[in-house]
Amino acid sequence: MALMNPSGAGRAEDFLALVERGHRGRLKLYLGFAAGVGKTYKMLEEAHALRRRGVDIVLGFIETHGRAETAALIDGLEEVPRRKLEYRGITIEEMDVDAILARKPTIAVVDELAHTNAPGSRNRKRHQDVLELLDAGINVIGAFNVQHLESLNDVVSRNAQVQVRETVPDTFLKQADQIVNLDLAVEDLLERLRGGKIYPPDKVTWALEHFFQDQNLSTLRELSLREVAESLDRTAQARTPRGEPRRPSTGGRVMVCMSSYPPHAATLLRRGSRMAGRLSTDWFVVYVETPGESPNRIDAEVQRNLHANIEAARELGAEVVRLH
Repeated sequence: MALMNPSGAGRAEDFLALVERGHRGRLKLYLGFAAGVGKTYKMLEEAHALRRRGVDIVLGFIETHGRAETAALIDGLEEVPRRKLEYRGITIEEMDVDAILARKPTIAVVDELAHTNAPGSRNRKRHQDVLELLDAGINVIGAFNVQHLESLNDVVSRNAQVQVRETVPDTFLKQADQIVNLDLAVEDLLERLRGGKIYPPDKVTWALEHFFQDQNLSTLRELSLREVAESLDRTAQARTPRGEPRRPSTGGRVMVCMSSYPPHAATLLRRGSRMAGRLSTDWFVVYVETPGESPNRIDAEVQRNLHANIEAARELGAEVVRLH
């Protein structure tokens, strides 16, 4: 994985070099700490740069949030029509995965990766749509904010007083071939907000009193910078000077012990994931099945929660060990 500066020259060319070497699709992520730092804008700028080089690139899903400067950059780029679904009397537009697969571009640009798809969609989450595109050999440039990273959910809630409901698993971030951290001074972001460049004027006051408080933004900015630095450090430690993968370290492991129905499973799993990430080591989730919890005796609700926690652990990158 490569960490890139969004203002550095040649970023489109660098990603194109990766694209030309791969069979499975390559993934490039723009990571920010808040709405308005410029993720979508930068993705669209890169899309234009790649198109000028003759690359077959399409917009799979772009969310402008009514920002005129961002919307203007859509002109001249091919958009794949969205899929329309009816849900509770409302028409919802989602990314049309089938249409993109049929179109089979070299690169698709996909925004808002933490988004939960409407009921009736082929995948529950948009990042799962992206994984399907990658498996089909389609390269993806995507974006999301750091507070949507699953393992940071508790940290963000505790330190920034922000409750995030839509998340992206850490395993998805680890699949990125390039991560571009879009950093911006908190003062500059607030100036953008007050200038009406992020939300309409009637929403600015509410935003300043809630999410866009100085301390919240500073905390999220620090988390974003730290997350990208740790991701880069993990990648560097996992390789020899010649670029050959090293064997996993034998210096230590992280193990999370989980019962069938723990009251704080999500917190335990996120903490285990963060700890393993900082130590650059593997981690395990261990569940011991008692005779009273055998498949033919376990309570149905307990079993559903157990399966959900096991799936969450795997999404966070754990190896699940089930003992009897």
